[in-house]
Amino acid sequence: MEKQQSKDPLHGITLQRILEQLVDYYGFDTLGELIKIKCFTDNPSIKSSLTFLRKTDWARKKVEDLYVRTIPKFKI
Repeated sequence: MEKQQSKDPLHGITLQRILEQLVDYYGFDTLGELIKIKCFTDNPSIKSSLTFLRKTDWARKKVEDLYVRTIPKFKI
């Protein structure tokens, strides 16, 4: 039997990796402009952003959506 591959572009990618790649690509300044959440604009760090995003579904969804739109720009 063949295993079906997931069509989810986020399958197997951790939130930490998503955030790190977005920060590497955009930087926190631009990320804070694209997604207006305090963890990207006030004393931002990967650790504090991950803590917030893991607790806040709507913010995580915005980050994941931006990542999916940005994927073609990454060399994954």
